[in-house]
Amino acid sequence: MLPLLPLRTALLLIDMQRDFCAPGGYADQAGLDIQCLRAPIPAQQRLLAAARAAGMLVVHTREGHRTDLSDLPDWKRIRAERSGAPIGASGPLGRLLVRGEYGHDLIDELQPQAGEPVIDKPGYCAFAATDLELILRSRGIDTLIITGVTTEVCVSSTLRSAIDRGFNCLTVSDACASAHPELHAAALAMISVEGGIFGEVCDSAALLSALREAA
Repeated sequence: MLPLLPLRTALLLIDMQRDFCAPGGYADQAGLDIQCLRAPIPAQQRLLAAARAAGMLVVHTREGHRTDLSDLPDWKRIRAERSGAPIGASGPLGRLLVRGEYGHDLIDELQPQAGEPVIDKPGYCAFAATDLELILRSRGIDTLIITGVTTEVCVSSTLRSAIDRGFNCLTVSDACASAHPELHAAALAMISVEGGIFGEVCDSAALLSALREAA
């Protein structure tokens, strides 16, 4: 594992929203196993506490769309309809994947503290159509610890974009999740090929140990 310098490292918590991790949200409506998606929460809580104690930048992301759905591409609308969870449809947690709705917000277990940026993104990659890169560059961040859901979609999309932008990336295997365990495993396996083409992978225990050493 590369040495970690807390003031140059950010913990990224990707899309730990009620719409993906709570009953009645988008993922639940689409028939996904939300228990799988909730599995990394304990590891994320430990990492979050350690990152805050070390003075590390913590960034949260949320996927969702404007209330009028003007930023929802047709292909994404059609795909969501096919999944059985149309974006913007009414559900138990409010309109699915719409900003400002109860389901769009982050889960209670991982609520941000004052000063922690929350990035609202219309797509899968946290850099696309957001100010995430500006926030990271202005803080002198060059290393990202990547966690969240889902491993094969938003986590992977953000990771690949971060690598192309020159960030060092460390993906935490048990702090990420998918509703499909085989896709979670495949997404993690792709990271380490060719000497770490998409950075490094570790588990939360190893990362917490490294953070204690860096303190």
